[in-house]
Amino acid sequence: MVKIRLMKPGKSIKGRHNFKIAVMDARKARDSKFIEELGYYSPAVNMLKIDCDGYDSWVKKGAQPTETVKTLYKRYKKVNAA
Repeated sequence: MVKIRLMKPGKSIKGRHNFKIAVMDARKARDSKFIEELGYYSPAVNMLKIDCDGYDSWVKKGAQPTETVKTLYKRYKKVNAA
C-alpha cells in the first residue's frame, strides 16, 4: 500500500522540526526512501507548501493520505482558494 505521509529528514534544531510531505510505501520506516516529494511543512514558522496536482493524482491512483496530511491539505486548499 502506498501512503502520503510526513517524513522528518535531517536533524531538528532546538525543537524546530521540518517535515516533507512524501509518497512512500507504508511498510517503510518514516525517514526511509520515498517515491515522490509533494511538499513541505514547517510548524515553527507555520510554512506549508503542497503540490496539489501531484497530491490529487496520487490519491486517484490509490494512495492513502494520513489524517495529518489530509488536514494540512484541506488547510492549504482553503488558504490558496481565496
